[in-house]
This record gives sequence, structure tokens and C-alpha cells, in this order.
Amino acid sequence: MANPFYSGTVAVIGLGYIGLPTAVVLASRGVRVIGVDLNPVTVERVGRGEIPFFEPDLATSLSGAVALGNISATMETPVADAYIIAVPTPITPDEQADMSAVFAAAAALAPQLRPGAIVVLESTSPPGTTEELSRTLAAARPDLTFPDDVNDSPDIYIAHCPERVLPGRLMVELVENNRVIGGLTPECAERAAEIYRVFCRGEIQLSDATSAEMAKLAENSYRDVNIAYANELSMICDKLGLDVWEIVKMANHHPRVNILQPGPGVGGHCIAVDPWFLVGVAPEEAVLIRTARMVNDGKPLHVVQQIRKSAGRFREPVVACLGLSYKANVDDIRESPAVEIVAALAEQEPATTILVSDPMLSRLPASLASFPNLTLVKTQDAIAAADIVALLVDHNQFRTLSRKLLEGKVVLDTRGIWR
Repeated sequence: MANPFYSGTVAVIGLGYIGLPTAVVLASRGVRVIGVDLNPVTVERVGRGEIPFFEPDLATSLSGAVALGNISATMETPVADAYIIAVPTPITPDEQADMSAVFAAAAALAPQLRPGAIVVLESTSPPGTTEELSRTLAAARPDLTFPDDVNDSPDIYIAHCPERVLPGRLMVELVENNRVIGGLTPECAERAAEIYRVFCRGEIQLSDATSAEMAKLAENSYRDVNIAYANELSMICDKLGLDVWEIVKMANHHPRVNILQPGPGVGGHCIAVDPWFLVGVAPEEAVLIRTARMVNDGKPLHVVQQIRKSAGRFREPVVACLGLSYKANVDDIRESPAVEIVAALAEQEPATTILVSDPMLSRLPASLASFPNLTLVKTQDAIAAADIVALLVDHNQFRTLSRKLLEGKVVLDTRGIWR
């Protein structure tokens, strides 16, 4: 049964943490969706209705969409009525935006474009990227008109619609959260909005593409700056021998103060990455944003130093590191401060036995697998054998642990859940 809002075929390019859930919510509402990914394992699993990563409610929705015949997966970009580009946009080692995947996707879809097609960039991008995407497609397809060529009714409509969802709640927030859709023209924005109205119950705000790009970066930089304040405050409290969580609790009694909770750093593909895009386009102006990134990037080293200081009290220390994902209750380890902490500790303390436990992971990530002093074990086994227990991720399973298990241990709780 066709969806009453949008009856075309949508190709979602990139079946990762954003692309696959987006493809599934569209397919589950009757839209014909073709998922595109370069990873043959991902394509095969999605085609069978199996999820390549954990996300609550995703497995049920995907299997249902596959059973209805509304979604398929391929490694080749197909002809479609609309394209949603949801590929990674990481930073390079010199902290510049790596947009290579976006323009590789553009090169693959350009030959497939037909008049009336809609191209939506969801990947987080520096301001001006959507305009550059349009110029790139126009150069590849001189037989078609693009928004730069005509003000009204081009052959191809191009827009930017940044995601703003939280892993662990993707299937809920994709539907409930407000969206910003920025078109290269007002008509482009409206045509793109027709797709998102299929599933979005939140407010859809129409704007221009560059403003939409900037809004996403502003949102995540705002969060990064506020987290940096909490993390810097925690390091000051550590130096003074004070309980940062008690300090935050007291300060937040002020009617106009709301300090966030500190942690071991900032991870994930958004907050730990996006602020650098603003630093890249305005390096002289983004002073506070750059400083916040440096504070949050430096917090894992502070945690490593705390663990090493405690380890010095033992002749042959055993450290239990609880958690590897970048946030609670997900298996996503992208930019994870916990992974960085464990790797640095294993490298700097080769004589220390490190026992790692994460209920969301069945194996160590490749970046940790080569350390001979590091082993993935069950949580209670790790704690029982440890002299030092470092809580790095506040998974629900760790929150409910019996405190008796921690008796006689040196405990470093970077999340403040065992106070």
C-alpha cells in the first residue's frame, strides 16, 4: 500500500547508525526503500532482515519491512525518485572535515538521476557543503538543470536535513523529534519535506541549506561546550579533593544554573566531531569551541592518570575497566573515551593486568585486541579479580550491581552512579 504523503522510491545511501533506521521508518510506513552500502556483509544482513548493529526496536521494524517487501539492500546505487545520503563525515588527523564519502556517494548517484529526483544530504557537514554537492552533481550531469541554474522547478531538487537523534532511542526520536530541512531553494525544501512528513510527527522547519548545516553544528557545539565546563570542573575538584557530583548538585539548586554531569570524555560521531567543523570554517572566531574540544579530548588522559596513580599502590595491579561504548546501553564505540582510556592504560602500563567488561559487546574492538595484558571477561569475574575498578560507562547492568562486589576495591567512578 503506497504512503499517502510520498509515493516515490527512496534510495538511502549508507546503512549505518542513521541511514538504516531512516530507511526502516520509511519502509515501515509503506514507502519503497532501497538501501545502499559498500559493505557486502551489511547488505546481505539487511536483505535478510537482520540488523548489523544493536538499536532497540530496530530489529523488529526491519524484519517487518523486509517481510512486506518494502525494503531491499544493494551495493549499487539504483535509479530512484529520491536519494538520502547518510554516510560518515569524520574528521581527518589534522581536524578537518572529511567529506570524501559524501562526494563518493554523489559520484555514484549522478548517473542515475532522472528529472524530478530529490537529493537530501543528511550527513553532518560544514556550511556550504550542500551547495558544493549541487555543483558537483551539475558538473556530472550537464543534461539536467539544478537549483543553481534556475530559480524555480529545476530538474533536480537538493536539500539538507541534519539528523538530531540519540543512539539507544533512534526509532523513537526519528519519529518524535523536530526536524530542520534546508533547501537550496524554497521549493527544494518543500519537496524534501514531503519525504520526512511520512514519519516525522515533530515540527518540520523549512530553511535554506547553509542555515540548516549551521544549526546542526551549533546544536552539538553548544552541548560540547557545556560538557567541557562540567569536565573541567571535575578536574579542578579532583585537584582539591572535592566531590564534583556533590558540588554540581549544590550549584544546581541555584534557579538559573544547570551544570551537566561530568564523565570520562566525549564520544560518538556527533558531539566529539562536529565542533571541529566550525573551527575549520572560522578558526580565529571559534575560540571557545576549540577550547571546549581540547578540554573534552583531554579528559580521558586525566582518567588514565588517576588509574595509574591508584595502580602504583599495588605490586602486580589488576584493573577492571567497565564499559567500552561511548555512552550507556549501546554498542557504538565511535570516538569512545572509554576505548581511548583502556588503550592508553594498556600501552603505558604493560605489566598491569587489565580486565575489560561491556555487556553490549561480544568481542574487543580491533584497536584493543593486540594488547597482551588486556582481556574481555564477564563483569563479576572482572570485579572479583580486580584491585582497582574503573567505571567508564554507565550501562544499566552496572548501575544495578551489588555494592558488596566493590568492597575492598579501589573504585574510580567516572560517571557518578555508585555514590
